[in-house]
Amino acid sequence: MLLIYCPYCEEERSELEFRNAGDAHIARPANIAGISDEEFEEYFFLRDNPKGLIFERWRHIHGCGRFFNAARDTVSDHFYRTYKAGEPKPDPATLKPGASEPAAQQQNEQEQTAQTEGFVE
Repeated sequence: MLLIYCPYCEEERSELEFRNAGDAHIARPANIAGISDEEFEEYFFLRDNPKGLIFERWRHIHGCGRFFNAARDTVSDHFYRTYKAGEPKPDPATLKPGASEPAAQQQNEQEQTAQTEGFVE
């Protein structure tokens, strides 16, 4: 059984409490009424199905009920990181195995902040 870290509840819970809600970070067209049927089909229905790292939306259905994003490996089902909805997509180069655990995730976030500010330990 997988344990998934909810960034709102701030704890790991069983995968049975969560539901996948598809790809994360999909940009809605600015004028959706003005796009062609083919463009709408592309936006609404068509998704990549990569082997490896993917960014997804998840919902903590049997917990807080909130949506959050996750970086997950489709081959191993390993969650590299979970983060609150609305937060920017993390740089894939900074994701490390084990970063879904709360302590490792916090350390990973601190390292990302340090790199952004130009301070690398």
